[in-house]
Amino acid sequence: MADAAQQQSTEWPPNLVVRGYGKFYDVLTPHGQILCTVRGNVKRERRKTDPVAVGDRVDVTFLEDGEGIIESVAPRRRALSRQARGRTDVEQVILANPDQLIAVFSVAEPEPHPRMLDRFLLIAERADIDSVVCVNKIDLDTTGELRQVFDRYREAGYPVVECSVDTDEGIDELREHLRGKISVLAGPSGVGKSSLLNRIDPTQEIRIGEISDATGKGRHTTTATTIYPLADDTYIADTPGIRQLGLFGVDWDHLDEYFPEFRPYLDDCFYRDCTHIDEPDCAVLDALEAGKINRDRYESYRQLLRPSEEE
Repeated sequence: MADAAQQQSTEWPPNLVVRGYGKFYDVLTPHGQILCTVRGNVKRERRKTDPVAVGDRVDVTFLEDGEGIIESVAPRRRALSRQARGRTDVEQVILANPDQLIAVFSVAEPEPHPRMLDRFLLIAERADIDSVVCVNKIDLDTTGELRQVFDRYREAGYPVVECSVDTDEGIDELREHLRGKISVLAGPSGVGKSSLLNRIDPTQEIRIGEISDATGKGRHTTTATTIYPLADDTYIADTPGIRQLGLFGVDWDHLDEYFPEFRPYLDDCFYRDCTHIDEPDCAVLDALEAGKINRDRYESYRQLLRPSEEE
């Protein structure tokens, strides 16, 4: 999937939106990075989504003062999105056109919340974005017990990379996953996304946050999604810490298809519209009882079927 996107990317405008703040956008062009505003017709054309988002490929008119105007935005091939606050029909784009999601969670400080990770993976599955689970701060888990909560994702088929900025463990493996792709790092505040980026490319000098002693929750240091160009056509996007992630555009009638470990069994259920809750002759429930599907992941699926009860 990512390779095809890279081959097609040559057809896009060469200008990449790497940061947005207010009505201004930083755009990386073949001639360097410039500050741009947006032509009014671009804003009017897109009313249910962000007119311009970080990761968009855009056509730009260069002005004599060294700045520019975004004239048009190429159609997005995919997007990592969430539901806009207070609106059920409006998309807020976290990053446009990523090749993969790197979901970063720590083994401790802050404590990992698998249900939140499940939401990240669900949104990526819905958008047809590959996912890698990055387990950070493993130096805090000397026995290996804390990281066992992430075994369910290996069982589901996701690559899982265990990292430590302090010991450099897993950093080279993570670099290999990033090579030649546009990747988005996403996860709750305080898990060490900025520290990982600084270790991957120390020239970026990304500001590092702290953990609040009082709450154990991360303090936000990344206030807007930003794309950082790395070597060999490699880009990485750092995103604001997200404590609650609204699910946007999920087809709830096909929620089971977003769980890759369910897919081998979906065609074997007796009922075509099986919800895998209490129907007879359900292949997913049979696989669950046989230990082929992780029970915690299944319980997450059940809870996601009732979005009004989101944690």
